[in-house]
Amino acid sequence: MNFDFAPFAARRARLADQIRAAGGGIAIVPTAPERCRNRDSDYPYRHDSYFHYLSGFGEPEAVLVLIASAEETRSVLFCREKNEEREIWDGFRFGPEAARERFGMDATHPVSELAKRLPELIGNQPALWYSLGHDEEWDRRITDALNSVRAGARNGISVPTEICDLRVQLDEMRLFKDANEIGLMRRAAEITSAAHRRAMRACRPGMMEYEIEAEILHEFRRSGSQFPAYTSIVAGGPNACVLHYNANNQPLRDGELLLIDAGCEFDSYAADITRTFPVNGRFEGPQRDVYALVLASQKAAIAECRAGKYFNDPHDVAVRILAQGMLDLKLLSGSLDEVLETSSYRRFYMHRTSHWLGMDVHDCGEYKQRGRWRDLEPGMVLTIEPGCYIRPADDVPEAFWNIGVRIEDDVLITGNHPDVLTSAAPKCIKDVEACMAEALA
Repeated sequence: MNFDFAPFAARRARLADQIRAAGGGIAIVPTAPERCRNRDSDYPYRHDSYFHYLSGFGEPEAVLVLIASAEETRSVLFCREKNEEREIWDGFRFGPEAARERFGMDATHPVSELAKRLPELIGNQPALWYSLGHDEEWDRRITDALNSVRAGARNGISVPTEICDLRVQLDEMRLFKDANEIGLMRRAAEITSAAHRRAMRACRPGMMEYEIEAEILHEFRRSGSQFPAYTSIVAGGPNACVLHYNANNQPLRDGELLLIDAGCEFDSYAADITRTFPVNGRFEGPQRDVYALVLASQKAAIAECRAGKYFNDPHDVAVRILAQGMLDLKLLSGSLDEVLETSSYRRFYMHRTSHWLGMDVHDCGEYKQRGRWRDLEPGMVLTIEPGCYIRPADDVPEAFWNIGVRIEDDVLITGNHPDVLTSAAPKCIKDVEACMAEALA
């Protein structure tokens, strides 16, 4: 498979420029360790997002070292050596020599040499850039390396005088997606949209939640997605009122709604879509009213996703529409101003409307700057996901009990208008019903 290391090299160069502008130093970025599931069985391996963002290298037991000074910029990768016996059992390894050429590194070394070489690399650097507190084992390794450098002080070797949190720079870089990243996110969105359409067409009363989950996972994998981006929520009836429900083991009943929150990961980038639809294919009565309310709030929130708006503007607009709708449906009483001031709407809508999206489904990046919500800017990607969750209660009309609705799309901020990456997943009432009817035709 063709691999273009240019986007990763460009990110390393950008990071090096920032480190150099701050006085220079050395950055250390390890990948994630393999994790044991039970006995001698591991979880499927997934690299660390920061490491992959800068390297594109997908193997475990790897570390990226970036040196940025007035004299040089150098990328050094430590990785596993070639090992024919282990490759028979575990699969292909690049090894240092092939990795240097394939991933555009200035130097590569066996990871077994890391403990010896790391103090040499750290010595005489003015600052160490590292994500302290991210991994306890790696914090210990860094401490050992610094102590080793200190032990050479009488030989004229100096230890870095600063330890800077590398996540500050990387979080801000990752918040703005480049053209390569946007292309991958579009593909993740296409695959996920197809999976939601497949779920709609497959759904029938009497099926189990996990049968619909299987349809979603099948579409992910057959389309080239490597993993689900997160554990899928397939919540029928009252389960839709549990925000993080994932047991996915209950029957789907005629007359109830099914809420599906599921997204795939494609080449390390996530999609995140939620759709809610009737198990029997037809919205009826109060469920139709609640769905129409959530959809109206979502459309209004998406319209706020423009450069120059604040991050919180979509949420404020969604809340105002939802609160008025709750009053109109007699779920709440009082005036709109009272409902907003007291936050009584939170009884039925208790989460926020958006989060950043990228390599992680809840991606990195600050939501506020200097105490205020930050501006939306081109290249940012966020979710828009209002909802309404109505549990049984004496003061709630019984016809609304156990109705849970959430509608979520992924939106790319551009200069002029929102770019909804996930628009291929039906959400208008007529489009949802038509999609579900296709399977019966």
